[in-house]
Amino acid sequence: MAKKNKEIIVTAEGISPGLFGQKYSSRDYRYEDSWGKNQFNSSFPASLVAYMGSKGVSPVYLCTNKQNEIVHKYIDAPSLLRVDPLSEDAFYAYESGFFPYEQYYTSADNKEKIDLVMFNRSIEKAVSGLEVKLTTLPDITTKDLSDAEYGSEIVVRSPTILFLACSICACYDTAKGRSKLHDILNTIGEEIKNWGEIRQVQPHYEAIREAILNVSSDVTRRQVPLIIQPIWKTDRKLKDFADDCLDVFVWSNLSVIQMCLRENNLVDDISRNQRTIIWLYKMLWDFTLFGKFNYTDIVNALAYKYKTDKAFSISGKLTNPMMRCKELTKPRVSKYEIKNIILGDGQKLLSPERRFDAFIVSHPELF
Repeated sequence: MAKKNKEIIVTAEGISPGLFGQKYSSRDYRYEDSWGKNQFNSSFPASLVAYMGSKGVSPVYLCTNKQNEIVHKYIDAPSLLRVDPLSEDAFYAYESGFFPYEQYYTSADNKEKIDLVMFNRSIEKAVSGLEVKLTTLPDITTKDLSDAEYGSEIVVRSPTILFLACSICACYDTAKGRSKLHDILNTIGEEIKNWGEIRQVQPHYEAIREAILNVSSDVTRRQVPLIIQPIWKTDRKLKDFADDCLDVFVWSNLSVIQMCLRENNLVDDISRNQRTIIWLYKMLWDFTLFGKFNYTDIVNALAYKYKTDKAFSISGKLTNPMMRCKELTKPRVSKYEIKNIILGDGQKLLSPERRFDAFIVSHPELF
């Protein structure tokens, strides 16, 4: 990408704008076009993870057990990113293809991009692919509740379900494994003749849901991180940063299934959340038959009256029971530490088009 013809900012200390830990990155933080709203929402969280790791603070890891219940663990930065984020080996690639998953699907368009791919420079290999969701705490549905009941809204993109499916395919990537997965999925895939017809699919939804839960239970010990969800906490009026401001939660691929199964507004036919479970089932079913699935065809043919730009969303009232812990009530990174993550006056290059960017720009005293 051609860089804008703008002067590179250098502080009096001779430090160029940058983000903590990102020595090697697909984004050049000396330039304004690397600080746009979409870029910052994924690059700042990556540096927040690296910064927490440097302080010996591990993100909260939301996993599932054999009973498909959410359990909390901790995951350190090298285990999450599969490379030490502060080492010479770490390369941060944004909105990049994740090659290990590309063998499992075809698409009418180009291969899908995932928010953050970590490369290990010494072995020249992509070692992790992660979605990033920078979220506000509290959201509009929980702002009038107690701190312990605060929650963040999460919007899940359709490609996230693709990556979820691929992460499960990787657990069954042998002829014997595909046969086992086929058996766990039962015979529902054979009974539905037209997957695009709500009337044909809806009667099978509970069986589809049960099959997905059985798959989840089977691969519990092989679950992997999928979504990095940093939270930034505001005061009750949603006008200022809370002093205890930042923390990071990580959702495993299997806990994302549990996220999807939480919903308030059930509809008579198929809801967005239910459609997501159906997508996942169809992707896995086709994988057992053909060794890969057609992502574009599945999403478009199984739209069920909804747009396909997102899979589903979940409000703070529904995320809170899954995320509730001491770190949610009192995040572990202070607002006064933001200056340790945004370096070299990088905040001056922000375009405050999103709430987090705007909050930072409107609080120059933090720097």
